[in-house]
Amino acid sequence: MLRKLGAGFVLAGLLVSGCGAIEAAAPPGDTGGGGGSSSGTNPLDNPEGTKAGLKAITSEADLKEAREVIGKVETKGRGPKTGYDRDEFGYAWADNADGIPLARNGCDTRNDLLQRDGEDVEFRSGSDCVVVAMTLDDPYTGKTIDFRKEDASEVQIDHVIPLSYSWQMGSSRWSDAERKRLANDPLNLLPVDGSTNSSKSDSGPASWLPPVRKIRCSYVVRFAQVALKYDLPVTTADKETMLSQCA
Repeated sequence: MLRKLGAGFVLAGLLVSGCGAIEAAAPPGDTGGGGGSSSGTNPLDNPEGTKAGLKAITSEADLKEAREVIGKVETKGRGPKTGYDRDEFGYAWADNADGIPLARNGCDTRNDLLQRDGEDVEFRSGSDCVVVAMTLDDPYTGKTIDFRKEDASEVQIDHVIPLSYSWQMGSSRWSDAERKRLANDPLNLLPVDGSTNSSKSDSGPASWLPPVRKIRCSYVVRFAQVALKYDLPVTTADKETMLSQCA
């Protein structure tokens, strides 16, 4: 079965029935000003994260608004990683987080995100959930990825604010339910090139930014949107970097 999902994402559950001015480091192969997805959504127009992808912010008005959003984020020092474990955020890609879009629709979070951002989505026979093939315009690298489930690691789901980063900035004191929301909130999740996502690890923006420079302002706005939604601070160095990307 084929289905193409654009900005008007349809919940799978409604169908017939898955981290000076400061220049942050980027993975090898920094593509400068070129590349980047033209099919994604400006994060300023996507406050819930239910629309596909990540589109560059270019207009002066939007850059000004981006700086205003980032300016609202609080800062503090990064705490220790003591006690962090991925399991503290619930089992991976849980469909039963409360209070976030796409939850409890009968489809796990990973597959929800593949459906949201993929083009020419193909499902396992008899399923409206399990994505077995699709095309992804990767905003981080500018590559077009022909995804097949047998090579699933080629596309990974990035936590824009990495879970370990959130732990060090305060989520260690949250309830299990709130940590589960952060881990599965589509606002905090982007399907991207797997090796690029692996290179990010639990870095904040001062240490890692997407290779495609023109998408970096959009990326840090998304980082700020998640931070504001969950009352998470960022480090001073991270905030300075975020502001510099939208100058």
